Amino acid sequence: MPELPETETIARDLHQAVAGRRISGATVTRPDVLREVTADELHAGAAGRVISRCWRRAKLVVLDLDSEDRIVVQPRFTGALLLDAGELPDEELRFSTLAFELDDGRRLHYRDIRRLGTVALMSPPRFAAYMGRLGVEPLDPTFSADHLSGLLRGSRQAVKQLLMDQRRVVGIGNIYANEACWHACIDPSRAADTLSDTEAATLHAAIVDVLTESIALRGTSFRDYRDAHGGRGRYVERLAAYGRGSLPCPRCGARLVETHAIDGRSTVLCAHCQS
Repeated sequence: MPELPETETIARDLHQAVAGRRISGATVTRPDVLREVTADELHAGAAGRVISRCWRRAKLVVLDLDSEDRIVVQPRFTGALLLDAGELPDEELRFSTLAFELDDGRRLHYRDIRRLGTVALMSPPRFAAYMGRLGVEPLDPTFSADHLSGLLRGSRQAVKQLLMDQRRVVGIGNIYANEACWHACIDPSRAADTLSDTEAATLHAAIVDVLTESIALRGTSFRDYRDAHGGRGRYVERLAAYGRGSLPCPRCGARLVETHAIDGRSTVLCAHCQS
């Protein structure tokens, strides 16, 4: 968390709000979030540069600069990029790790409560190499039911683990892996290569539908996620499995089971519907 819908929401908000703005400086207060760059190097590489585009890749928020370098933010569990026109609440400011000053007087903070996320400044070759390690985007046309079926056939991993493997499919984390498996009526602990082509097609449709609906509702604010303006995502109201262990299954009414046996993380499923 944040996963694909949350980082997509942040990136869209930022593109609308700051694309074309010039960065006047960067102030780092918690340098332990920096990767591949020092605080001085971040300031030197960002100051005076125009943000030409904000976009998402996998679970990353990417800010393209007119120098062709890129600021790459990986929010992980509690990170957020928050715009501040002087009204950001103190409880958010106290967890700010760095801030980019913009030419219109606003600041763009990277807030991270647990400081497990990262901020990097990457050259074009470094960025290309970094992106080359990532898998297919699940909302890209190349991610077809046949493509997913091929990934499943080639793995003995549990289905949920495969969906969360960023080398295969990007952007899906614990929340949406749980939800997609529930919607597809598939046991998340099943070996991936045991799924039929029909089940793979059903799972593919569930992944696309869940991610698309969550983006439309601006993501899931289960705990710490906030969009670029500090707002909460509304998909939490639609969650059918994640975070609902021991509650009734929305489909059949059986009690949902929560386990940590698959990958050490919380997996919630309906033993009746997803058998």
